[in-house]
Amino acid sequence: MRPNKIKQMWRDGKYVTLGWLSVSHGFTAEVMARQGFDALCVDLQHGTSEMNDVGPLLQAISQTDTAPVVRVAWNEPATIMKALDLGAYGIIVPLVNTAQEAAKAVAACRYPPVGIRSSGPVRAIHYGGADYVAKANDEIVVMAMIETKEGLENLDAICATPGLDAVYIGPADLSFALGLTPRGDNPDPLHLATCDKILKSAHKHGIKCVMHCASAAFAAGAVKRGFDMVMLTSDLSCMIAGARQQLDELKAKTS
Repeated sequence: MRPNKIKQMWRDGKYVTLGWLSVSHGFTAEVMARQGFDALCVDLQHGTSEMNDVGPLLQAISQTDTAPVVRVAWNEPATIMKALDLGAYGIIVPLVNTAQEAAKAVAACRYPPVGIRSSGPVRAIHYGGADYVAKANDEIVVMAMIETKEGLENLDAICATPGLDAVYIGPADLSFALGLTPRGDNPDPLHLATCDKILKSAHKHGIKCVMHCASAAFAAGAVKRGFDMVMLTSDLSCMIAGARQQLDELKAKTS
């Protein structure tokens, strides 16, 4: 089976860079995949993509060695299994509140006898290789998002879930949970301390921790604090930032 680049890098003690696809277009996905991210995520929760977009987007990503990841909209086994069958090598599950919910997500990502995933890797076997079914349980990465009050209360139990590879911090919803205004790269001391608490719990239980960032500066700080993966930027954010930069420069040079 094609090795999972994310797991390879973690085994080598390296941090992983993650890009984000908010736009449901194959060319955008292809361009982002060619920029050098270690992994690239199709966002079904808040992006413009629907399930029928996932296959073509993963095909675009697979032209490169970038690892394909999908954030599902909900902890729903059928959607998780479908994304995996289409070739996702990582699954991000939002709003995980309990160890039971984390275990449900893990089970959907693993074939029996350790999980409940149905056998039918319609595209994944072509992308991953003929021995996909035999080795997928060891290669697929499953990440549970910690971003609610209940999730924080059950943090240690979630991190101790057998088969869970990582917890993923959703900073905006985490801000809600802390009574703060949602924003990217939140510098609030309470928010930073809570993120470090999540990181510490993850490492204590032998799993990885991921930080969703909005800038290289904040992502670099997260790497120095010990985070194992950083989501750096999205296609939409880059388009907005690039357009604004050019417009601002034009106005500055002509005013």
